[in-house]
Amino acid sequence: MATKKTFSSNPASLTPWLGIAAVVILFDQLSKITISKLFVYGEEKVITSFFNLVLAYNRGAAFSFLSNESGWQRYFFTAIGIGAALYIVYLLRKHSGQRLFCWALALILGGAIGNVIDRLVYGHVIDFLDFHWSGIGHFPAFNIADSAICVGAALFILDELRRVNR
Repeated sequence: MATKKTFSSNPASLTPWLGIAAVVILFDQLSKITISKLFVYGEEKVITSFFNLVLAYNRGAAFSFLSNESGWQRYFFTAIGIGAALYIVYLLRKHSGQRLFCWALALILGGAIGNVIDRLVYGHVIDFLDFHWSGIGHFPAFNIADSAICVGAALFILDELRRVNR
């Protein structure tokens, strides 16, 4: 009888998922440090007709939501990020055998922690990826952590759609 290989439900099964999150955090932080060393705030380097590198700071959340507030948002979004990370670890432990679901959660976890690190160390999130389209304008600058969160959210939706269609 063939058995489907899945991760076990013991605590050691968290290891691959936390490893994925750690890789996201590592690449995110290394890229932010590199950009911060090579650019000054607001400096922009054109890479292609639709993509630039630019050093930008985001004191708010997605799309600079609440970025113009007095500073309380730094602690608010840090607390949300830490709370989300703790809940994600709980979900990873509980559902460690569900591969696509855990991939999604691990990417979101790595991205959330990457941005929490920025808020704790710098007081803002470092963004540097700037996509734009002629005549339409610039998409808000983002970073590797934000990218991991978006990919994780897409995988989460895909996993849910697969589950519904079963």
